[in-house]
Amino acid sequence: MLRDATAVGAGALLGALARYGLEEFLGAGLPTLLGVNILGSFLMGLLRPGAFWGRGVLGGFTSFSTFACLAATSSPLQAVGYVLATVVGCVGAWLLGDRWAR
Repeated sequence: MLRDATAVGAGALLGALARYGLEEFLGAGLPTLLGVNILGSFLMGLLRPGAFWGRGVLGGFTSFSTFACLAATSSPLQAVGYVLATVVGCVGAWLLGDRWAR
């Protein structure tokens, strides 16, 4: 159990650093976060990774807390659009990755 927790924690660190690097390169904000979350969802569906790569790296790469914060601080119309785009985009990306993996 401690070994899995350590693996997930180490992976999450790497995933968060990768997301931070992309935000520095592309600029932080709704479009970048949406793209990161959709890419992470696609990779989860495609690869079906274990603890380190899945819950760790991809869990740290995608970010529900940042998603929630941006949705809560946006205008109501922008928040609804962003939430819908995220749900549809992430579920669709996971399904596409899963289908591609077969």
